[in-house]
Amino acid sequence: MRQSREDGFMEFAGGLTGHLFRSACLLTSGDTYLAEDLVQETLGRMYLKWGRISQVDNPAAYAQTVLVRTFLTYRRRRSADERPVADLPDAPVITGSDPLLRLALLQALGQLPPKDRAVVVLRYWEDRSIEETADAMNVSSAAVRTRASRALARLRAQLGGSLAELVAVT
Repeated sequence: MRQSREDGFMEFAGGLTGHLFRSACLLTSGDTYLAEDLVQETLGRMYLKWGRISQVDNPAAYAQTVLVRTFLTYRRRRSADERPVADLPDAPVITGSDPLLRLALLQALGQLPPKDRAVVVLRYWEDRSIEETADAMNVSSAAVRTRASRALARLRAQLGGSLAELVAVT
């Protein structure tokens, strides 16, 4: 019984880890180390309750909810002596896309407050509805609409015309 439970979880986690990691990278504005920690914490929490979670209609959506809530909890708990730096050492090489555009978007996302960033990631990256986003963040639908509107306005103000310059027309 225990072995089949573990096998089921390992199959689930193996298929979902990449997707969770990409979402976590967006939530953390490209901090891959923190993204890895968030995914690990999410999967750890999922494993502890796997017997009940595996019966849920959509365990992948539930995992995404756990990831967002873990991120928001981390942002609230982060100690005061940690300071983010602008230049990360040993940045990974990005292939297959426009690196300037990707970096500009990640930097702009990083300027948003954590809850606004979570709304943008859930609504526009994960393509969730307002109600699903509200449920994942444990807020009202009106709060999600307000945060999305403000976050998009901030992103437009930050990126402005520079986004058009980054997008290469071929």
